[in-house]
Amino acid sequence: MLTESDLRAVLLGIACSLAVVGAGALALRAVRRRALAVSLMLLTLVPLLAIVTGVAVTSGFMFTAELRRTALVWIGVALVCIPTSVLLGRALARRIVWEREALSRERAADASRRELMTWLSHDLRTPVAGIRAMAEALEDGVVESPADVRAYAVRIRSESVRLGRMVDDLFEMSRITAPAFRLTTEPLSLSMLASEVVASTSAYAGARDVRLAHSGTDAVVVAAADELARAVGNLVTNAVRHSAAGTTVTVATRASAGAGVIDVVDACGGIDEAEIPHLFDAGYRGTAARENDAEDETGAGMGLAIARGLVRAQGGEVSVQNVAGGCRFTVRLPLPAGLAEATPAERARRDA
Repeated sequence: MLTESDLRAVLLGIACSLAVVGAGALALRAVRRRALAVSLMLLTLVPLLAIVTGVAVTSGFMFTAELRRTALVWIGVALVCIPTSVLLGRALARRIVWEREALSRERAADASRRELMTWLSHDLRTPVAGIRAMAEALEDGVVESPADVRAYAVRIRSESVRLGRMVDDLFEMSRITAPAFRLTTEPLSLSMLASEVVASTSAYAGARDVRLAHSGTDAVVVAAADELARAVGNLVTNAVRHSAAGTTVTVATRASAGAGVIDVVDACGGIDEAEIPHLFDAGYRGTAARENDAEDETGAGMGLAIARGLVRAQGGEVSVQNVAGGCRFTVRLPLPAGLAEATPAERARRDA
């Protein structure tokens, strides 16, 4: 038979357990949108703490040896279970977070692939249809004069080159995204590389009446020359394509904060802030660009995505920001450890 004091002790133990559960519920409500690991830890800890509190409070008013031994057993079990619950809760939280991130990445990749295939279908259809129509015209004798035949042949060749560049871009993207993609690096002068890129792009810029300028100071990085040249070349070509006639695109090199930097500054008039996060997505060229670049032979709109992939494969990063009259694309590559730690004066003495 329970005595009145025993009943008071049981009720007090129940009240204390409920208090712990209530406090745990409030804590869960407070952190439910912050850390999943904390929520799972609270879910495992609150019941155990409620049991321990109830047993401890109740046994404190009951003086029989049997009940005291029972309380000690419960407390011992709780002391063993609490660390185990914490570890399991943290492990479960990490797994849930990892699975959510993996699912999110997979969905984003699927959406990107579907969007890319849609854009590629649109881009490939135009030159293929043009080549087929012109070939049929030549075959049917619709075009007979030598001048017209030559014009058609030139146009077919132009569209074929455009298709070839799209295929090259697709191959390069598949190579960059392959798990086994590796580059052979060597010490490289950014100033010399920028000069070569400017020289190789000058004909394209001249055809669009855009001037190219190279400035800045030199910096030596460890990089893959051909791949870095292609990445910077894509940025310069993109800058020339979107700059107005009579303007200048500047390619500047420098060393800054332990990194070798190449800045490509154009005169495009600026980029819509809503488009900046998508500029380096494969196939993205913006709505206006996709409508107005039908005659452009620059590929499938993957130049910026390829540039970013090639730079990241070398431990660097590409970013973009609006500046007065246009925008600036910045390539940053880490300097070798020794050069990164030396001051400009020390590097000059070392080079001398």
